[in-house]
Amino acid sequence: MAKNTGRARKAKAPSATLRLRLGLGVMLTLLLVVGGKLFLVQGLDVGGMAEAALQNRLTPIELPAERGSILDANGAVLASSVIRYNVVVDQRVNTKTESFRRFDESKDELVKVSRDQGISELASLLGMDMAAVKEALTGDKPYYIVAKDLKPDVEDRISKLQIPGIVTVGTTKRVYPNGSVAGGIVGFLKDGTTGQAGLEQTQDEILRGTPGKRLFEIGADGLRIPVGVDQLTPAVNGKDLKLTLNSDLQYFAQQAIQSQKDKLSAEWGIIVVSDVKTGDIIAMADTNSPDPNDPGKSDAKDRGVRAVTAAYEPGSVEKMITAAAAIEEGTAHPLDHITVPPTYTVDGQTFTDAFVHGTEERTLAGIIGYSMNTGTVMVGERLSKEKRHDWLQKFGIGEAPDIGLPAESPGILTPADQWDGRQQYTVLFGQGVAQSTLQTVRAYQSIANGGVMLQPRLIDSYINPDGTEEKVPVQAPRQIVTKDTAQQVRDILESAVTEGEIKDAAIDGYRVGAKTGTSESPCDDGKSGFCGYTASMVGMAPMDDPRFIVEVVLQRPKGSIYGITNGPVFRSVMSQTLRTFNVQPSTGEPVRLPQYVK
Repeated sequence: MAKNTGRARKAKAPSATLRLRLGLGVMLTLLLVVGGKLFLVQGLDVGGMAEAALQNRLTPIELPAERGSILDANGAVLASSVIRYNVVVDQRVNTKTESFRRFDESKDELVKVSRDQGISELASLLGMDMAAVKEALTGDKPYYIVAKDLKPDVEDRISKLQIPGIVTVGTTKRVYPNGSVAGGIVGFLKDGTTGQAGLEQTQDEILRGTPGKRLFEIGADGLRIPVGVDQLTPAVNGKDLKLTLNSDLQYFAQQAIQSQKDKLSAEWGIIVVSDVKTGDIIAMADTNSPDPNDPGKSDAKDRGVRAVTAAYEPGSVEKMITAAAAIEEGTAHPLDHITVPPTYTVDGQTFTDAFVHGTEERTLAGIIGYSMNTGTVMVGERLSKEKRHDWLQKFGIGEAPDIGLPAESPGILTPADQWDGRQQYTVLFGQGVAQSTLQTVRAYQSIANGGVMLQPRLIDSYINPDGTEEKVPVQAPRQIVTKDTAQQVRDILESAVTEGEIKDAAIDGYRVGAKTGTSESPCDDGKSGFCGYTASMVGMAPMDDPRFIVEVVLQRPKGSIYGITNGPVFRSVMSQTLRTFNVQPSTGEPVRLPQYVK
């Protein structure tokens, strides 16, 4: 029996050795496989798995760029933005975390922080009761706003707390400290982010800047990895817009035209003030100007800038262009002797004046000074139909001013070969042609500036975040008429105040030239015919060396058109402009061209 047992033991021994060898072989094989896989993943990363895993862990937060401000010529703020942050929590993550780790910069190491300690620190930064903050962080909502409108320095301290489930979301808030002053020009934002009207709309890309980004790692448990990736790409703030407007004068002009509109129950009114020497728009006032802080309170029709969007028949202010064209072409002179009948008929078209008169011996200055349609047609017909059209075009009629605002109208200047028998003459006194207030101001600016037309300017420059300034390029000046012609036309305009019918435009101590205009206003409610009048006055001062143009326009004032005058408003705004810019009183004698031939 003993021998049999010994043989049995010897038979089992090879089996155990074999199993041991097999086991070792399997283990080595597994180690080789695992090691090879680790080498591929960690060493070669053929499939980019490590990068993909990292990307899955990265959580981006957009950092809003600060929208550029809109400033007046003196740096007064018309629009500005402030960056604010909302604190948002994923309650599911925060509730499941009793403690977390964060990097303590003072100790240069990771420290363990309890949830209650984190809540206490957060409550202190928010100025809230700890119990209220704890309640806000507790629950099962993936997105819950804990606090709003935090300043950037507070947001930075909250971010450094690294509390699980807490993120900060940046927002911007647009404010308009001057309210409705230049409200239509400045415009407003849609949903607080995108320009919706005015310069906020047309300059949106320049104002908005480029958002930044913060990237950090979140683990599989939803917690921020304290020593993981934390990358910051700073936002690039938008550029500021510096305008040519003087906000104090803008306010004054808005009050003046609003008072005139209310006094005469007009539909709307406009005042434009322009610098003759630069083309700068110093004020551009609309009635019922919207407050960009709450644009919904204003009617949609009042949210634009009528000085550039509303094209209307200008009426007799256009007679200045007729006089300038005739003088430049050598077919007329301010003191020409013209016999003007009570009515004048040409090509079967009869023209009359706004006042009854017999046959009168007038000068060209007297025809303009008393705004006679008859005499204007007599002078204008000395020019061919094509020249009449070309001179209107040279003075900018049919060409939008291009000052950077939405919906700028080019006006309506029909080609000469499409004019009917009457229109070819009515354009000489501002009917059958339409233009914006700023187009009229631009035409008068060229006469005030020695015949040189400048492009109107509203945006003076862009200011970069580093403070450097970029001037906005403008079109090259255009010589419309000679310096001598411009002087003769200025003499006619000044005589209209000193000797003609526009005496209420006179300003003590300053020489003034001006022209009035009245035109029928087409109905805009679907009716045919005309519904009221458009009354305007445009002038310049001081005439010894003109500095400013002011135009006042009133749409459909109530009452007799013969009793309506914009003279007092013109005088008030021009006087305020001259005071604002310390323009010295005139020293020379005013021009007094005779209105009649004796």
